[in-house]
Order: sequence, then structure tokens, then C-alpha cells
Amino acid sequence: MSDENRNLLLAIVLSGLVMVVWMAFFAPQPIEPVPGGANDTAELTAPPPAEGGTDTATATAPGAVAALETAPRIEIDTPKLKGSLSTLGGRIDELDLKDYRVTIEPDSPLVALLGPEGSDLTYYAVHGWAPAGGLDPSLIPGPNTLFTQDGTGKLTPETPVTLSWDNGQGLTFKRTISVDENYLFTVTQSVENAGASEVRMFPYGIVARRTLPDAVAAFVRHEGVVRQSDNELEEIDYPDMADLDYVEGERANASVIQVEEKGWIGFTDAYWMTTLAPEAGQPFRSVAKYVERDGLYQVEVRLPTVSVAPGATVSTTTRLFAGAKEYDVIKDYENNEGIFHFIDSIDWGWFFFLTKPMFVALHWLNLAIGNMGWAIIALTFLIKALVFPLSYKSYVSMAKMKELQPEMEKLKERTGDDRQKFQ
Repeated sequence: MSDENRNLLLAIVLSGLVMVVWMAFFAPQPIEPVPGGANDTAELTAPPPAEGGTDTATATAPGAVAALETAPRIEIDTPKLKGSLSTLGGRIDELDLKDYRVTIEPDSPLVALLGPEGSDLTYYAVHGWAPAGGLDPSLIPGPNTLFTQDGTGKLTPETPVTLSWDNGQGLTFKRTISVDENYLFTVTQSVENAGASEVRMFPYGIVARRTLPDAVAAFVRHEGVVRQSDNELEEIDYPDMADLDYVEGERANASVIQVEEKGWIGFTDAYWMTTLAPEAGQPFRSVAKYVERDGLYQVEVRLPTVSVAPGATVSTTTRLFAGAKEYDVIKDYENNEGIFHFIDSIDWGWFFFLTKPMFVALHWLNLAIGNMGWAIIALTFLIKALVFPLSYKSYVSMAKMKELQPEMEKLKERTGDDRQKFQ
């Protein structure tokens, strides 16, 4: 066996050994998906605590799931999404991806991204207000508040939907939800104070899930929380959320970061993602938590507390991405919607400095040529051309050694085992 073949075989054996050791000692342990409960006392969401982090009671309501099933729903219909949102809490909790099916069969079911509480897929987004400054929580809408739709019609890229709720004591809450032709929802919340005294509260957005993806234990890609906090990108695997430090104010294992002006947070799976993104320049508190008692994985954005004077109206806007991790779409949101470093929500792996530019080049070639196979071949030739100067020197050196080989053999025959004479 030649030295070259021996080295190749040794490299293969060592690579296999490294994989075996990694899987034995470092691969994450799988977590069984948590099915959505269907009992009448299910906690529909763990809302953010009140100002100061002291009020952490969850929204438990008898008959909550039953109320969710009977509440009026508003259809969602876009070129890439179909589903509905519930008027109970205004939650976006039923969403299918029109361009993706569970299998390659043409009649296979569409991929379901979001599902309501009590279903096999418990995964949803909800927005709202939390009390501050001693405000009575009953005066603001919660996750189980039944809103009323202003007018009629479904949510499409051309027709936004507005939900309203009047607390009967001078505060009127409105929530306008719009969606583009891809995967971005824009949620604008407003509160009008017709009362005689000032009130304080803060807006929030939540993505909550109980059901985890089937392939959560795959170590070759990240699945779990992904967030950008100003200039820092962080990833937290689903199994690691249970190992977060317990935060008394959250009554959960949690990680809380104050973002000064640019960031987002969400859940990312192998191919799909749900992400909350405040407007560019908006400070907010980024929260990732695991509520063990409820089997609930949750991410939140909490915007600063606002004061609403008598006769005043205050509004705030948050974006929700819910869809497939398509490079062009995500890059467009980064460039045109101001979602900072949003392209890094895609997991580029440990060698991102190689995989990211290679993917960009391959993607561009595929768009230019129109065939992925030819794009891969073209990329191979391109890489070969880039490294040709180094390869050329290696080829020249090998050719010179090949020319000298016959003379070296003659010297070996003449000197025998005398190494000193051979040198």
C-alpha cells in the first residue's frame, strides 16, 4: 500500500472515530414533544410580569380552551399562507405554508406551522398590554379577552384586520394586523384614554409553544431560540432552555436581555421560523423562558412602559415573521424592513465564514443558470479557479519530483542501505 493510500485510509478511520466519540459524549439528548393539552383549565399563555417583575401570575381561566374553540375566527389568506386568527386574545394560532407539503407527494398535507392551544400542534403568537404603575389588570385585555372585529372580511395583503376591545371605564384598545405577500405580519396596537386619570402599561409580543419539532436532537443544525441583541447573536437549543437560571420575577427558567436599539427573538426549526421584531431603533427587553410547570417554551419582546394621559392615544408596532427560512425573503426583510442581521437567523454552522459565502455564490449561480445541478458544477469550477495558483505550485513540485524519481532509484541501488552515502 502506498503512503498516499495509507494516509487516506488513516484520515477516514480518524474521522469516523471523531464522529463516534461526538455522538457518544456530546450529542444533545432528545426531548419528547409535549402534546398540547385539551383540558378546560389550560393556561393559554404565560404573560409578561407587571412593571418591576413582581406580578408573574399566569393567565389561567376555567373553560379557556373551550372558549378558544367557540370564539369567532378571521381567515388568513395570502399567496404563501393560509389559516386563521382567533378573536380570543387576537392570537395568530393557525397557519399553513402553501408552498410546502409534508412529503413529496402532490396530495400530501400542507406543512402546518402554527396550531391553537388544545390541538396536536400547540404553537402560536399573541400580542397585548401588561399593567404598570399599579394599574388594575382587569382594565386591560389579556390573552383570554374576546375582541370584536371592526367590519368584516379576511386578512390578506390588501385588507388588514382591526380588532377592538372597550373596558367600559374609558380605555379603548385596538389592534390592527396586516400581512405582506410572504411571511411578515405587522401588529399595531393602540390604546385611547377617555377617562379622567393617567394610566401606565407596556406592550408585549409573545410566541409560545408546547409542541417541539421531531428532529430536535439533530446536532448538525440549531433548533431552538435564536435572537439578535444589538450586536450579539445568541442561540439556545430547546434542551438547554430547561437549564437556564431560574428567575424569580419570571417564575421560570429564563434569560432576559435589555436590547438598546436593534434586535429580534424567535424560535427556529430545521426549515421554519417564528420571530418577533420591534421596529428599528426601538429598545426592548428580550426574554426566552421555559415554564416547567406548564411544559411551555416562550419568547417575548417587552417594549418600554408608556403613560397614556386623559384624552390621549398611544400606539406601538411590532413585526412577526412566521414562515419558511427562504434566503431571498429573509435578506429582503433585513435590507428593506430594517430587521438587523436577520439573515443570521439561518444557522450557518461553525464554519460560517466558509458556508455563508459559498451558499450566496451557489444561490446566485442557481438563479442565473436556473438549474441547481449545473450551479453546483459551476461553483466547483469557480472554487478550482480561485485555488488554482496554489494548486499549480503543488502540481509543478510534484512534476519535478516525478522527473527526479528515476535518478533517486538509481542512487538507492548504488548505495544500498548506506543512508549517509545516499545523502
